[in-house]
Amino acid sequence: MTRTAIIAAMPGELKPLVAGWPHSTRNGIHFWAQRNEEDEWIAACAGAGQTAATRAFAAIEDGGPIDLVFSLGWAGALRAEIASGSAHNMAGVIDVRTGERFRCDAGAGDLWLVTSPRVADQAEKRRLAATYDAALVDMEAAAIARLAAMREIPFYCIKGVSDGLNDRLPDFNPFLTSDGRFRLLPFVFSSVIRPWYWPALLRMGENSKRASQSIVESLRNFLEAQSLDE
Repeated sequence: MTRTAIIAAMPGELKPLVAGWPHSTRNGIHFWAQRNEEDEWIAACAGAGQTAATRAFAAIEDGGPIDLVFSLGWAGALRAEIASGSAHNMAGVIDVRTGERFRCDAGAGDLWLVTSPRVADQAEKRRLAATYDAALVDMEAAAIARLAAMREIPFYCIKGVSDGLNDRLPDFNPFLTSDGRFRLLPFVFSSVIRPWYWPALLRMGENSKRASQSIVESLRNFLEAQSLDE
């Protein structure tokens, strides 16, 4: 049986994919599982950042060895031409903290993703694009790529664009806890008194929904192409 892990930060990133899958929670981690006689798919979300992604990977691995791993979820665009709501099969992942580069397995795309320890604002997005020649930024994929490389298992990364290069959004970083949880209520209170952010936040919400659906479509297309190549 092939055991495939799917790791994201937030449940909303996987909502269209895992609709109808059995769901459970353990130690603050969300799990979904789908099984048949030949394959087992396990999805997990433990929060934002590499530490949370590592927890999610370890929790899936507790149930048995992983044969294949996908890093899915939302990312910010580092180039103006990359449309919000679109999804992209990444060529590889760069860890901003260490400079390590992890190439995805065969069949991946040609755009690179950078993993940052913080949510990137407009200025940071432009710096990351110039420094790393990357197209997207997230907070988790490098940890998953590193763990896959250590175990010599195939790694793939598909990211959906929740925010464009020029979107002016509030600073999300003060509302992320050290273990990767997003403090929604304090964020809402903070946003209520800053109405100039409301249009951008509404757009981000719509873009995120479209990005999640685009991720599912990209994943299905990728898996179909892989099956045809076998």
